[in-house]
Amino acid sequence: MGSLDLYPHGSSAVKTLPKCQQIGPTRPGKRRPLGCGGVVLSSSVFLHVGQSWGGPGPLLQIMARWLQIRLLTWDVKDTLVRLRRPVGEEYATKARAHGLEVEAAALGEAFGQAYKAQSHSFPNYGLSHGLTSRRWWLGVVLQTFHLAGVRDAQAVVPIAEQLYEDFSSPGTWQVLEGAEATLRGCRKRGLRLAVVSNFDRRLEDILVGLGLREHFDFVLTSEAVGWPKPDSRIFHEALRLAQVEPAVAAHVGDSYHCDYKGARAIGMHSFLVAGPGHLEPAVKDSVPQEHILPSLSHLLPALVRLEGSPRGL
Repeated sequence: MGSLDLYPHGSSAVKTLPKCQQIGPTRPGKRRPLGCGGVVLSSSVFLHVGQSWGGPGPLLQIMARWLQIRLLTWDVKDTLVRLRRPVGEEYATKARAHGLEVEAAALGEAFGQAYKAQSHSFPNYGLSHGLTSRRWWLGVVLQTFHLAGVRDAQAVVPIAEQLYEDFSSPGTWQVLEGAEATLRGCRKRGLRLAVVSNFDRRLEDILVGLGLREHFDFVLTSEAVGWPKPDSRIFHEALRLAQVEPAVAAHVGDSYHCDYKGARAIGMHSFLVAGPGHLEPAVKDSVPQEHILPSLSHLLPALVRLEGSPRGL
């Protein structure tokens, strides 16, 4: 192996590194920086390679393969956890306990309409309109029951209060299959993990109760930072807190618009969690197959492929 010459940008100075016997991994999961004698070659340095290397191409390809993701940000709802029962069933059960009989199917359909309307009129829990997330959710519940045919708003108020508390409880949620094992595997690889979620202030306690909070360095909710995904500012805030560049960060989530496109718009890598047949044809056609995770157990192999690819994802 010949010597390596370093030509810093805008400089004619030449520094020659001695021969290096170890270029590459030292043990599984650990990467050795390219260089010898404490000298590390960064992407800001132009590499001139001797003829024995066959030109710069082979070395640059080796360096490209050394892409190492340092930060992995996570969506939560329907990515790591989900409700134990459909919303309509939860609402119907609580209504019944308060003497109101309303069909679960009707409540489920009404909830979808009420949530969409509330999100449109008062985005991100109505923070810019002086609302709190609690008041925002109480409004959703009241409107849901109204659309389902209940006209007595006063009768719904105690139901709405109870539902807000119930959805704050970890017992209402369940951890998705493979989530804990995947998070542990990511930590074992030395990755920093963080949450980037369009959730409200209740998320921290829910994650603690489900035993997931310990895996994350920090939790960012759209209520706390003031910007919901896909707004680039919530992703930039995660990068700032982790002190990493977008090129060494990846996001995992189940929403094509909020998670996948939001992260990639600022230069992060991204993986879309979507089971077989769950993607619309237009979305499936626009997302490379290697970016799609049929389940969380596919994430670690996908990261290995990403770090081993000369062009990345």
